[in-house]
Amino acid sequence: MVKIAASILACDLARLADEVKRVEHVVDMIHFDVMDGHFVPNISFGLPVLRCLRKETRLPIVVHLMITNPEDFVDRFIEEGADVVVVHYETTHHLHRLVHQIKDRGAKAFVAINPHTPISLLSEIIVDVDGVLVMSVNPGYSGQRFIARSLEKIRNLHKMIREQGLETEIMVDGGVNEENAQILVKNGATILVMGYGIFRNENYEKLIATIKSGRAEFEV
Repeated sequence: MVKIAASILACDLARLADEVKRVEHVVDMIHFDVMDGHFVPNISFGLPVLRCLRKETRLPIVVHLMITNPEDFVDRFIEEGADVVVVHYETTHHLHRLVHQIKDRGAKAFVAINPHTPISLLSEIIVDVDGVLVMSVNPGYSGQRFIARSLEKIRNLHKMIREQGLETEIMVDGGVNEENAQILVKNGATILVMGYGIFRNENYEKLIATIKSGRAEFEV
């Protein structure tokens, strides 16, 4: 069954603990976006917020590092409670070393790719990672429109994983909603990141139940 990651970037951050507790009975993990204003054109939150959040939920926390020089920070984010650390292919020269740095410290390692980055560049690292995060919008802001060509990328990634006999997760982040959720799953997505659809939606419980049941409508 597909897993749902609730992106707190879209929640009321003044009530962060309450917002997480409100949805944690229907989601599978919390998605924690870290932005540095350099790799992406926005600044979000960092270690002190993660430290506080870790005390408020038992759900796995996925820390998505949209920052330059992620190797300087992964240890500290794991120490503060990250269960999964996502690093961008585009931000490091030594991805293999960084992936194993994360795994050696007890967290799962995912690699993220931006919309312009081809799947083929993951051929030498796919066997080492626990998952791949496909950015289906340009990273930096919540509420963006899904980039249609991301579907083909997800399909090709799923084929690569299947051909190598791997169980690598495929996470999709950006513009995920009730219209495209099921087709993403049908093409190989195993984790869907949703922000506005959860925290800005009065019917989020029904939406998540519908997606998980496989009854969500979609447009090709």
